[in-house]
Amino acid sequence: MLEKKMKIVIAGGGTAGWIAAAALSNQMGGILDITLVESQEIGTIGVGEATIPPMRTFHRLIGIDEQEFMRATNATFKLGIQFENWKQIGEKYFHSFGITGKQTLITDFIHFWLRGRELGIASEFGDYCLEFKAALMDRFSLTENAKINYAFHLDAGRYANFLRQRAESRGVKRVEGKIAEVQQNPNSGFISLLKTESGEEIPGDLFLDCTGMRGLLIEQCLKTGFEEWGHWLPCDSAIALQTESIAPAVPYTKSIAHHAGWRWQIPLQHRVGNGLVFSSKYMSKDEALNMLLSSVDGKVLTEPNVIKFKTGRRKKSWNKNCIAVGLASGFLEPLESTSIHMIMTAITRLLLLFPHGEIKQSTIDEYNIQAESEYVKIRDFIILHYKATERSDSLFWQYCKDMEVPDELMHRMTLFKEAGKSFQVEGELFRLDSWTQVMLGQGIMPSTYHPIVGLMPAPDLKRFLSNIAADVDKNISMMSLHQDFVTTYCGKM
Repeated sequence: MLEKKMKIVIAGGGTAGWIAAAALSNQMGGILDITLVESQEIGTIGVGEATIPPMRTFHRLIGIDEQEFMRATNATFKLGIQFENWKQIGEKYFHSFGITGKQTLITDFIHFWLRGRELGIASEFGDYCLEFKAALMDRFSLTENAKINYAFHLDAGRYANFLRQRAESRGVKRVEGKIAEVQQNPNSGFISLLKTESGEEIPGDLFLDCTGMRGLLIEQCLKTGFEEWGHWLPCDSAIALQTESIAPAVPYTKSIAHHAGWRWQIPLQHRVGNGLVFSSKYMSKDEALNMLLSSVDGKVLTEPNVIKFKTGRRKKSWNKNCIAVGLASGFLEPLESTSIHMIMTAITRLLLLFPHGEIKQSTIDEYNIQAESEYVKIRDFIILHYKATERSDSLFWQYCKDMEVPDELMHRMTLFKEAGKSFQVEGELFRLDSWTQVMLGQGIMPSTYHPIVGLMPAPDLKRFLSNIAADVDKNISMMSLHQDFVTTYCGKM
């Protein structure tokens, strides 16, 4: 005989709510009763439109067909992020999703490159990475011969609707209405039900707070607390708007630094997402809006959406019988496109630690340990972009350059500068290649290389480097233009 189904209540829709609903209904729909409560009157931020490669793994987990998804969301491919003006005004570098060169059991490729550079036989670091060169040459293809690591640019509103259709087809119930009251059990403090403005009551066993930065359940009801990181990440505002596409979509996001923050460009099939992130201490909203409007190309399609935020995280992602997902759990600015990924890891973590019957404190504790570790490691990677700069042209950049940073980040920067060593710890999102590319791009150049590469004769090293670069060029020569590939791949069935 089947046990009584566990009641899951998701407060809020948008990207976070419908990712949660789609994944839970796909993986555990047979033993769960899932209800999502949202109001059409409450808008969603919906600017998380650039993603990172682990999204493809999550899509496979819940059975999403890539071409169907891309058609539904007007998606394009993404091979990385081009950073402009971060090290110095006028300089660019690229953080690609690929693996650069080849490494040995003893040492990483960068040490061969560093010696090659010393001998004058190495070209740019990115020339040994397929994704780097393909992006900047506007190329993309999916072939067995050249495995390519990629993510997507997508329309966040269409993505939420796409997931909603999947979730509702698997039995998820949607309740329209604003949440007027959150009731708790007087003994345990657990949330017992949500009550809408119309008086409808939605009881549950486990509640997911997807209400955005408000944190209606996790903070307003449960008073969980928030750990602020604004002293390391001083930007606290953003303005977003959409424009018409006037050129073929490129397979990368642009991140362009300005005197008090940075701005983004995200090319989709049908439009371009634009935004400007800034610190209100160093830039006014009017100045930010004027800068954004003067920098965009193409007809503006939407009213500017002004967003105020605090960088940081809830002190607990899971408190009692409530789990905060997405912006309700914390905010890290979208510099490395991690927002949708962190929604997906929150739900994956829940699936792996899903309670059987009574919710145990040990399960909650383990969830929170993993969530905190994820937040801190991504936080440090983002801080790196601000700290490792040579800019001193504004008060904002002087502050970033001089600020104290977390000890582990300082250790990583020092280790790379002194020994050319990057690393990835267990469970960490950003790989060795990501740390290496960003530190080089931001101007941290190792002062030495591993002594073992000195044993390779110069002609052998030259041949080793040349063969890698030639292999990259050969694979790119067989690729399509990105826009042509997207048009064919996402064509009507």
